[in-house]
Amino acid sequence: MPVMMAADRIGHALTRIAHEIVERNRGADDLALIGIRRRGIHVADRLARLLREITGQDVPTGTLDITLYRDDLMHQALGPQPVLHRTDIPFSIDDRRVVLVDDVLFTGRTIRAALDAIIDFGRPRVIQLVVLVDRGHRELPIKADYVGKNVPTARRESVAVLLREEDGMDEVRVERLNDVVDDSARGET
Repeated sequence: MPVMMAADRIGHALTRIAHEIVERNRGADDLALIGIRRRGIHVADRLARLLREITGQDVPTGTLDITLYRDDLMHQALGPQPVLHRTDIPFSIDDRRVVLVDDVLFTGRTIRAALDAIIDFGRPRVIQLVVLVDRGHRELPIKADYVGKNVPTARRESVAVLLREEDGMDEVRVERLNDVVDDSARGET
């Protein structure tokens, strides 16, 4: 399991991304961060703290559960019902610059589902995408605006993003699918 990013590299990547967000948007006015459950929420929270340090402004942060928007629910064999989590966007997204945040970008299907979900909450001026890791293998024409690290992978590999808020440590590693025991940290979509 090669480690692609240790804690210090994750911190540097997020700091760089925060500066890029400020530069591209000419500040933090009208910005809002929305993290995709699970680890995207923690990445969004960290970016919000960094944006506050850089600009002195509090950027509103929300959480998005995309479970009901996934395109693979109909194709799964009958089994346990999907677990729904709370979406919490306590602000209007109308005419805002929404920065959608996730840990791993893979096929693009999670982001497609997130875009569908966000549109149900209003009409943002623009939606930008932040991912900590882009592992390639897109199935949909989706590209991140801000990337912490590009990590080329084989299809038989998985990218595990471990964050201290969920896992007690910060680390990004590549694993072979047959080596994965706990797939809760895997970037699958």
